[in-house]
Amino acid sequence: MSNVIVVGAGAAGLIAAGRAAELGHKVTLIERNEKPGRKVMITGKGRCNVTNNCNALDELINSVPVNGRFLYSAFSRFMPADTMELFEGLGVPLKIERGNRVFPVSDKAADIVDALAKYVRSGGVILKQARVRELIISGGKAIGVATYDDERIFADSVIVATGGVSYPLTGSTGDGYELAKQAGHTIVDPKPSLVPLSAHEGFCSDLQGLSLRNIAIEVYDTEKYKTVYTDFGEMLFTHFGVSGPVILSASSHIRDMKKGRYQIFIDLKPALSHEQLDARVLRDFAKSSNRNFINSLNSLLPKKLVPVIVKLSGISPSTVTNQVTREQRLGLVNLLKSLKITVNGFRPIEEAIITSGGVKTSEINPKTMESKLLSGLFFAGEVIDVDAYTGGFNLQIAFSTGRLAAENV
Repeated sequence: MSNVIVVGAGAAGLIAAGRAAELGHKVTLIERNEKPGRKVMITGKGRCNVTNNCNALDELINSVPVNGRFLYSAFSRFMPADTMELFEGLGVPLKIERGNRVFPVSDKAADIVDALAKYVRSGGVILKQARVRELIISGGKAIGVATYDDERIFADSVIVATGGVSYPLTGSTGDGYELAKQAGHTIVDPKPSLVPLSAHEGFCSDLQGLSLRNIAIEVYDTEKYKTVYTDFGEMLFTHFGVSGPVILSASSHIRDMKKGRYQIFIDLKPALSHEQLDARVLRDFAKSSNRNFINSLNSLLPKKLVPVIVKLSGISPSTVTNQVTREQRLGLVNLLKSLKITVNGFRPIEEAIITSGGVKTSEINPKTMESKLLSGLFFAGEVIDVDAYTGGFNLQIAFSTGRLAAENV
């Protein structure tokens, strides 16, 4: 068997190193951080959405809006069910939540990282803390790497699994792009994906920290006059705009971002039709007919949201509820069913959960993850120009590509 170097001990690198060792290779896993899996530790708000229990191949590929077909072989060889079997075999019980999201029963990302560390240790993988500066190339083949400490480490194959440029504090600073360029690869310009959005509306900062559950959103492209995304779930208001699961998912559908081009319409009461919501408002008004309008919405909306909705409704806060006109009431219902947020832009790439962009997929063999330009060089995970929706799909990409690379070294 051969000597294998894996650069980067994130999800893709750990699975690649563990699998290569399992197949009998001598593996050196090089990681710039003191501990492996730092980015995995913060996924899913520290709970680690490890995969998505979606076992229809077409559905899996359709969840990857950027170069999904490239992953056909990787997904075929290692599906979400295989990921779940692996982790449960490593002693991590899993559970399935809304949207088929899979989490450890403990809700602790550390359990996933510990399991991956156990996986590589059990195979005798050598874990080395260093930062790789360059590939060692000889005779049209990758034969090792050189570190910033001027150490040269030789191998028969090199797997680059360094991640993108999101969350740089976890070590994802684009080192893999530089290594790929040394081999002549094209890098598709990185941009943020699964990222919070800044908003034009000032009321977002007034609502900072407010989390809304069970809401629906519609993302509208004002240039193409069409809805580009709809979702149901949870969102969060921040000092700069909006975040939370449905917003992060929406961001991956926004292309060619321009200030004001995209609008998000929030349905605060998606379980109720306009008519049902109007009837509900009428009942609330009847219960507080002699009170001021601003005091009539407390059972309908979170306390923090009430003054914002009152202001946007155009109805004076001091209007006695029984004096609110039918037109004003219907306007209020429309507002509750379609609260508009105008998107100013993406937040910085450093705040993105994943990076869109990376090593051009047409320059990688999709059946092996080996470079088409340099023999012995393989890629896995986020360093490749593939990215998926939120819900566990991006970690599945890491696991599937990491495993495929390891099986072809």
